[in-house]
Amino acid sequence: MTPSALKRPLLFSLLALGLATASAAPALTDRQADRWDLTALYASDAAFDADAKKLSAQLQQLGACKGQLSTRLKSCLDLVADARKRVNTLTTYAAQYYDQDTGDSKGNQLNQRAALLGNDFSQATTFLQPEILALGAKRIDAMLAQDKGLQLYRFQLNNMLRSAPHTLDAAGEQLVAQFGLATGSAASVYRTLANAEIAWPTVKLSDGTQVRLDQAAYTKYRGDDRRADRKLVFDAFFGKWKEYERTFGETLYGQLKTDAAYAKVRRYPDSQSAALDADNLPPAVYQTLIAQTNANLPTLHRYFKLRARMLGVKDLAYYDIYAPLLKSDRTFPLAEGKQMMLASVAPLGPDYVKALSAAVDARWMDVYPRPRKVAGAYMNGDAYDVHPFVLLNYTDNYEAVSTLTHEWGHAMHSVLANKAQPSIYAPYSIFVAEIASTTNEALLLNARLKQAKDDDERLLYLGAALENLRGTYFRQAMFAEFEAAIHGKVDKGESLTGEEITAIYAGILKRYHGEAQGVMTIDPAYALEWAYVPHFYHGFYVFQYATSIAAAQDFAQRILDKEPGALAAYLKMLSSGGSAYPYELVKAAGVDLASPKPYQALAARMNGIMDQIEAIEAKRGK
Repeated sequence: MTPSALKRPLLFSLLALGLATASAAPALTDRQADRWDLTALYASDAAFDADAKKLSAQLQQLGACKGQLSTRLKSCLDLVADARKRVNTLTTYAAQYYDQDTGDSKGNQLNQRAALLGNDFSQATTFLQPEILALGAKRIDAMLAQDKGLQLYRFQLNNMLRSAPHTLDAAGEQLVAQFGLATGSAASVYRTLANAEIAWPTVKLSDGTQVRLDQAAYTKYRGDDRRADRKLVFDAFFGKWKEYERTFGETLYGQLKTDAAYAKVRRYPDSQSAALDADNLPPAVYQTLIAQTNANLPTLHRYFKLRARMLGVKDLAYYDIYAPLLKSDRTFPLAEGKQMMLASVAPLGPDYVKALSAAVDARWMDVYPRPRKVAGAYMNGDAYDVHPFVLLNYTDNYEAVSTLTHEWGHAMHSVLANKAQPSIYAPYSIFVAEIASTTNEALLLNARLKQAKDDDERLLYLGAALENLRGTYFRQAMFAEFEAAIHGKVDKGESLTGEEITAIYAGILKRYHGEAQGVMTIDPAYALEWAYVPHFYHGFYVFQYATSIAAAQDFAQRILDKEPGALAAYLKMLSSGGSAYPYELVKAAGVDLASPKPYQALAARMNGIMDQIEAIEAKRGK
């Protein structure tokens, strides 16, 4: 994936998806060693300013490339590549500075400035694709044959030629670029309101604890052992989102309208086609995912029934889905979590482990939650000449270790791709990215099950694995079906209010959670959950979490089984970055995500885990 220069980078993350860990901070929250070092990007404001000036100068130089590509193609592409790399570094610095404290006005100013620079870059390069298309495939092939140095850009040029039906003339592309800044505000408004301005409620738990129920506290207390407290947390948290239903409805509707307009301008039949075509993904991938997920809903419903039995609950409710299947007071401080992660990825080879060991002890990540820090977790690998940055909200539970392992899977993907590829091909699609992270999570589970001392510890890990499959596969597929529904309405010219969006989400939520089958009761108040998920502002993004975890289960198992060639094929896929289309990269490594097989295998794995849990329960006479 190449993040758009018009927007904040699209980060590989678990932000607000019901997967990330965030809660009250451990004791070492203010140690500099536990925060990232942004001076690796820019040592000072002056250094940022100087690089911004270099970018502006490069954009001026790009003006001389207009109309000259027939004689200056390589030098102009070199200039574009270097300018894009600079834009990404500037934007990364601004994004990381803002996210460490969303209430700091300097971070907001940096983000706005980076967005302006990105828009300038976009406008300065609008001539490129129309002129390449005007040269045509025959002329481009001849130029590639004559200039060996131009071979670097073969895939990029072929990809541009592929998009000919959806590329405007130079004037049209310039106009689209100029509107980019004006149409990019929906996500920014959402981010500021959700992270910095909502007046979060305070609730009193049954033990007398007073909790300010922001996003981090919700993530912690939604899994409270006491059912009444879980309900209290859900009621108060989503009650607050209900107060903003109309506002968030307007921001999301604004984003949907923007996506629909761009799809129409570029002559796509709908927003989904436009989104998938960016990575040349076959529509069959999306269609097969939704079809197979619905076919496998009985597996999800089996999990919920098992959850109800283990919790001792007869009338399972939506606020029960995060309660731990096994109560455990065991903690995993960061140092232990790091060691668990490093031990678990040993099957990926000594070079991988050595590189990860060095990186995790460098100041590449911001570890613990703080007031006004962005919730959730993510990895930003866009600073090609520096290193990836990891944001966590680490707590001392097993979920936090799993999140740590997930995000560093992303980071190592960037390390490998940046090492093996030039800057133009180092960025990779999320379609591949989430495989890197979820494969590492699967390896972590395997390692922990082998080391579990008793059935209680084994149940802790098996329960976490089930919840991971629910959250990363079924939940994200549910989100994908929701996205298809709301985008489809706006693509047809229909309006959407916050109330209407809630109704659509409620219908899908009830079906996935088996309300009609008596599996779970869904309080309509909780259908405001859609407003809590920021990924909907990056259209057709989350489905790739689901496809990826399906692929990851396959890759992890083949690597653990030491299948000949499996590890080499997997690492080659990661090192390939964006040098080929992502669907083809994954397929070449051994998994076809347009076929039912990986999704059926995932459902079988989930049933196998439940078989193990039920066997333990049966042994205990339960």
